[in-house]
Amino acid sequence: MHAGGPHGASIAVAEITSPITYTDAVHHLLTAALAAVLVALVMGQCRKPRWLIGRLMLSTMNRSHSRLTDWGLGHVAIEPGFSVLDIGCGGGRTIQKIAAMVTTGTVCGLDYSAASVAAARRLNRDAVEDGHVRIVLGSVSRLPFPAGTFDLVTAVETHYYWPSLVEDLREIRRTLKPAGHVVLIAEAYRREGAVSAVMGALMRMLGGAQLSVPQHRDALNAAGFADVAIDEQRRHGWIVARGRVAETPGSR
Repeated sequence: MHAGGPHGASIAVAEITSPITYTDAVHHLLTAALAAVLVALVMGQCRKPRWLIGRLMLSTMNRSHSRLTDWGLGHVAIEPGFSVLDIGCGGGRTIQKIAAMVTTGTVCGLDYSAASVAAARRLNRDAVEDGHVRIVLGSVSRLPFPAGTFDLVTAVETHYYWPSLVEDLREIRRTLKPAGHVVLIAEAYRREGAVSAVMGALMRMLGGAQLSVPQHRDALNAAGFADVAIDEQRRHGWIVARGRVAETPGSR
């Protein structure tokens, strides 16, 4: 290779090449594999927190999801005497927020991660001890509650992980009272733009589904909900999708 000198002279520059040895190749391969494992391990904690790193992730999500949760819950009426279920309760911050509004009713949280259940119980210890709040281990696909139990079911940053969205929404509808509502709140949904494309790639790595606005609406309709409504906060990339159980004659 040549580079121009101070007076335009051509100066020869020796190219130094260092062949990659077998040891170097193995080292690079192992480093890349370890990095991939670490990334997968950390990202997997978003879906099902466990171990110490999961406890740290739950604390982070309690803080990072707070404003989104407040915005989403503002789209549904919550009465003091309601019976409310929060699915995928994580570290328990949403339960804490709802319990402050449901002063004479009851709040139940459910998560399929034992670490999440333990963390949510710690955060809501006093409310759990006095019976105001109950937090259980379980799956959205098979909710351990009788039919017609709840006035409201909430799910914050979780429904895109559910095994079968429509069937799981039908299971939620089973546990709701006539005129009860389901509210799905998230900041991971499909829309136009580069940010959404990157988020979609991350969701696929986590085994989640990046749903569009029409897909949210279609899922709620297919599950049998009435008055389906969807709102977006496009500046932050937030979505709230909600539906109501239709009342039948004599249901009140």
